[in-house]
Amino acid sequence: MRSPGIVLLLLLLLLLPPGAAPCPADLCPAPPRVNVSLDAAPAARWLPVLRLFDPGLLRAAVARIVGDRVPKWVRDVIGKLVAEMESFLPQPYTEEIRGISDFLNLSLADGFIVNLAYEASAFCTSVVAQDSRGHIYHGRNLDYPFGDLLRKMTVDVQFLKNGQIAFTGTTFIGYVGLWTGQSPYKFTVSGDERDKGWWWENMIAALFQGHSPVSWLIRTTLSESEDFEASVYKLAKTPLIADVYYIVGGTAPGEGVVVTRNRGGPADIWPLDPLNGAWFRVETNYDHWKPVPKSDDRRTPAIKALNATGQANLSLEALFQVLSVVPVCNKITVYTTVMSAATPDKYMTRIRNLS
Repeated sequence: MRSPGIVLLLLLLLLLPPGAAPCPADLCPAPPRVNVSLDAAPAARWLPVLRLFDPGLLRAAVARIVGDRVPKWVRDVIGKLVAEMESFLPQPYTEEIRGISDFLNLSLADGFIVNLAYEASAFCTSVVAQDSRGHIYHGRNLDYPFGDLLRKMTVDVQFLKNGQIAFTGTTFIGYVGLWTGQSPYKFTVSGDERDKGWWWENMIAALFQGHSPVSWLIRTTLSESEDFEASVYKLAKTPLIADVYYIVGGTAPGEGVVVTRNRGGPADIWPLDPLNGAWFRVETNYDHWKPVPKSDDRRTPAIKALNATGQANLSLEALFQVLSVVPVCNKITVYTTVMSAATPDKYMTRIRNLS
């Protein structure tokens, strides 16, 4: 059964003609780039960033997203069990959510719930590719309803340790996880929802078994893994609360892979194979070995655009244009990020606005 968000996405895609890029990179606004110090106490580390935004906007976003995305019974259960949940959820995320909730005058339960709401509904297109010189490039579109709010809440975050950039990610204010990130000179990661419906019962049960939210694992991997190989292993093997696709790019030729995840472990590992002509991998929200539904075929336009670009002409700018082709970029695309771990200073996010 498809989730309500996927149905909304399909309806919106039907309104878009295939074809040209809707917004060149130099005309799309960049989100704010902010610093979060991991040396600060978890409950306090997001406060300098929160003070840059209108608290009323953030509270309204929480109310709207929670009200639309989360069934009432889930809100009731988490509200009653939030104290017990704290002991099952990994740090520093619980304390970060506590600090954000206190600042916004929200209950801790609402802080948890809005973070879990994002976990269930990230519709995306991700590409990892290798050019003819062996350089690895990685790009993604993140699609989500409520773009009118989320485009105002998107930030590129530089996470600092000892005053140095440990890793970079793109997220929404109030959300401690990452769906997009880069560990400099090591690897890049994006996550795409694997369309399995809502499955709230299983998600909550998995939380109490100590399984990780999918976006928290991306951030943990960026913080802890030393190289591409270690990151792929961690992303493939760590128990999760939901199925997901992890797309990973490295710094050496051949270091690119799509990991299709079940909650308990990998369902499939799909690496680049440039020696045999497979110089890119495209992942949307469907298993790559199955045909995509005709009503939501972002895969084929992305593949056509990559083939038209050609391996020799691949660059971050060219990849941005691939991700700008309609319907790869569509009415609910919130942002596009392109990145390459070998050149971390070129990490680029742009806000998409097709209204």
